[in-house]
Amino acid sequence: MNMIKVSKVKVENNLKDSVSTAVNLIGGLKKIINRGDVVLLKPNLNTADPFPASTDVEFLKVVVDLIYDFHPKLVMIGDSSTMSLNTRKVMEEMGVFKLENMARPPRIYVFDERKWVKKEIPRGKYLKTASLSSFLDRADKLILLPCLKTHIYAQFTGALKLSVGFLKPSQRVVLHLSRLQEKIAELNQLIKPDLIIMDARKCFINEGPAEGEIREPNLILASTDRVAIDVEGIKIIQSFEGNDLKNINPWELPQIKRSIELKIGATKNDDYKLIE
Repeated sequence: MNMIKVSKVKVENNLKDSVSTAVNLIGGLKKIINRGDVVLLKPNLNTADPFPASTDVEFLKVVVDLIYDFHPKLVMIGDSSTMSLNTRKVMEEMGVFKLENMARPPRIYVFDERKWVKKEIPRGKYLKTASLSSFLDRADKLILLPCLKTHIYAQFTGALKLSVGFLKPSQRVVLHLSRLQEKIAELNQLIKPDLIIMDARKCFINEGPAEGEIREPNLILASTDRVAIDVEGIKIIQSFEGNDLKNINPWELPQIKRSIELKIGATKNDDYKLIE
């Protein structure tokens, strides 16, 4: 078994260099992107609230540029906002569609405007089925781009929670009614990311997901493992006084604990390597 790696890089002056360094420390894009691949980027566009509530568009632009250096056929960006909002309007307000003016532009999709595919959830104790965006089946490679923040209902939102954006909005109501964190973990059985790049230049240390008290770790994290990168993200939030996650063992957070049971990623017994 290959050693799980999580990189943590301080952002100095150049964001693109910092993102590139973070990914290179865990093996680099050359091990992930093949010439001719269709690559799907999943940012956090749940609302149009400013970063760290939502993905910083400049960060998104940097990631698109880096991936195109490895000659994929196409880079797609897709998401579905919270069901009380119109995803296309959220993307417009954030300036996401301006990325189509790049020299090597991505193709931007609103999941809500396309087909949903109903799938059975293996070992689903709390969530039996889910209708997911058809774009998951169209991509050769999937890259998750979570922000770092606390969450008033899920306690923490990072790579695992980001997968809720693939779920048909009308099904998210039931998702949030009970056992939200366990359902997040079970949903992740249907999501198979090839890479996670977490923008932790800023984070919420309380409240969330749309607003909260901001701190600035000024970090970029990268890993191929959702659980490991989320555990490291939780530790970053816990390093700030006044955080909502104090006195919590990250491995005991329900979404992490259930993910371990389902063998989605790292476990307490995995001696994953943090590279700084």
